[in-house]
Amino acid sequence: MLEITLCSLLTILPDYLIRRFLQGRKITFFSVWYELRWGITGCLLLTILLITTIFYFHPSTTSATSVFRTVPVLPETNGRVSEIFVKVRDTVEKGQPIFRLDSTEQEATLELARRRVAEIDAQTVMADADIQAAMGQVQQAENAVKQFVDELAVKQELFDRKSGTVSPRELERLQTALAGAEGQLAAAQAAQNAAEVRVSTLLPAEKASAEAALKQAQVDLDKMTVYAGVSGQLEQFVLQVGDIVNPFMRPAGILIPAGEGPRRLQAGFGQIEAGVLKPGMAAEATCVSKPLEIIPLVVVGVQDFIASGQLRAGEQLVDVAQIAKPGTILVTLEPLFENGLEGMTPGSNCIVNAYTSNHERLANEDLGSLQRFGLHAIDAIALVHAMILRVQALFIPVRTLVLTGH
Repeated sequence: MLEITLCSLLTILPDYLIRRFLQGRKITFFSVWYELRWGITGCLLLTILLITTIFYFHPSTTSATSVFRTVPVLPETNGRVSEIFVKVRDTVEKGQPIFRLDSTEQEATLELARRRVAEIDAQTVMADADIQAAMGQVQQAENAVKQFVDELAVKQELFDRKSGTVSPRELERLQTALAGAEGQLAAAQAAQNAAEVRVSTLLPAEKASAEAALKQAQVDLDKMTVYAGVSGQLEQFVLQVGDIVNPFMRPAGILIPAGEGPRRLQAGFGQIEAGVLKPGMAAEATCVSKPLEIIPLVVVGVQDFIASGQLRAGEQLVDVAQIAKPGTILVTLEPLFENGLEGMTPGSNCIVNAYTSNHERLANEDLGSLQRFGLHAIDAIALVHAMILRVQALFIPVRTLVLTGH
């Protein structure tokens, strides 16, 4: 309506003034089209051109919202809820327990791991005793070897003197007994070495493995209690004791982190405006949760791809014709002034206008007169779009509360 009014001032009104006062023609309700056909036709064409120019160089969208982050409350494993520590819509701090799953199996595994560590400690004590016993056997074997060596030396000396008191058979018996004693000494020394290796190497390795299993069992037990990863407020937390929670299919609720107020707006503009939207563009918004208020914004990011064209490999070929609804260009906007979005409810729907500015181009480039006029005209018609946004801001309460009945 505003565009038609402006265009009629340049087309229909001059046509009417010329035909009525200069040509003296009488214009009635039935002769309006015939008498003002050139003005009406020119008004329609100029209006279409003006609307096209406005919405292309100064894009607008109603698909804008103040996004915020949510954290699903999920355990790391499946289980049945045995205890709940919070209530619906409670405010929780980071690290605060939320609920606990049945941990009977994990507790049994932890106790078994503790018993295994205690068993290895007992084996270490027994191995120390085995070392002492082996050392005694070695000492006993050494004494036996020394005794046979001394006795064999005496007998050998008597035999060499040919005293007749020692027979060759007796020397052979002593030599055989000495060899047996030396074998027993070697066996005792081997048993001592094995006991020492068991204490110094095998049992520490077994204990390390048992302690690792104990830590793993403790970790598995700790996973049964779900803690808040961040401070925030619980929403949709309807968990009851006895419910089964699945990390892939059934979360326990949603945690909205504290301080997750609206700091940015995300807006989806039409694909035809991809060549116009640039970071640094000025913008304005009016939101349902802050009616009758215009929020100055600036474009800080334009997504380089359109979400509707994403493709994930599957077992069937994708027909592009199945993507019926065209996607939008995601644009991120921040308030131009600090705390510009303060007081806005997170997730609020907004209407956003972005404005093309050719000020730097007009100041730095050597342009012709026609180009300068066109760029000035593009910048000037942003005022029309700004006026439309303000009219929409005034109309939001009427449309929401009266026309739609909400």
